[in-house]
Amino acid sequence: MDKIAILIPCFNEEKTIGKVVTDAKKYVPEAVVYVYDNNSTDRTVEIAKEAGAVVRHEHMQGKGYVIRRMFRDIDALCYIMVDGDDTYPLENASEMARYVIEENVDMVVGDRLSSTYFTENKRPFHNLGNSMVRNTINRLFRSDIKDIMTGYRAMSYEFVKSYPVLSKGFEIETEMTIHAVFNQMRIENVIVDYRDRPAGSESKLNTYSDGAKVLTTIVKLYKNYKPFPFFSMLAAVMALISAGMFFWVFARFLNTHLVENMPTLLVSGFIALAAIQAFFAGMILSDMITKGRRDFEILLNRLSREKRDMLRDESWWKSNE
Repeated sequence: MDKIAILIPCFNEEKTIGKVVTDAKKYVPEAVVYVYDNNSTDRTVEIAKEAGAVVRHEHMQGKGYVIRRMFRDIDALCYIMVDGDDTYPLENASEMARYVIEENVDMVVGDRLSSTYFTENKRPFHNLGNSMVRNTINRLFRSDIKDIMTGYRAMSYEFVKSYPVLSKGFEIETEMTIHAVFNQMRIENVIVDYRDRPAGSESKLNTYSDGAKVLTTIVKLYKNYKPFPFFSMLAAVMALISAGMFFWVFARFLNTHLVENMPTLLVSGFIALAAIQAFFAGMILSDMITKGRRDFEILLNRLSREKRDMLRDESWWKSNE
């Protein structure tokens, strides 16, 4: 078990990966630096090895797959995840690790949005998207996360081993944040500087397609984590539509004493039934979520025992003195 593991997911980052690995070893000398290559076609792997990183591979394309592999493979007291594009300075990494190791924080968010992100980032739609996603999630989940989509985080053993990776691409950061917020795990924000990519380094993030995936992920996760308010809102909308159609038919009936729009009345009834079904589906799913949260707490207790057992291992202590 490593004391601190620095995880760097990479795809074609030959321009920057050497500096990121060197900085990681400089600012967190006690850490083991892992670079996980995701089918790079340039010299990323070679340069990472030369800089002193442990290089491993994930052949399924997508950042979500890489993170799943990293979290499965590595046991550590603290995990620091950072992108390989040298946009995040690693001077803050020790402080972030301290929160996890000494103060039992489950996730430390490297907050770009409170520092230089909006001035350094040259893509205005990215700025708008980050702000919109942050505000949406904080409102829906009643949280106060300063930067939802940052790729710079420190995480505890319990978080990493309890987090089910479901996303394939860049929406993974949103999924990680919601998982921590919903399960009431302790989260801290650390303000970090952000610098734009150097010349010749290209972003793998597509503003529109990946932005749409992030928004779709938010809706899906809100439905999955908070089914009662989600289906209650759906039921309310359908009930209003049904009521509008019914009263339109009923008003004509009062004038003519004839039901002149029987199809409209039937559709209104079916929509009303659907609204009732949606409401009770939300209630049932909410009870299932409550049971899931109880099971999750039991899982966290088991993971904490596992971590304590590994920390008691004399060989671990000797290797980390």
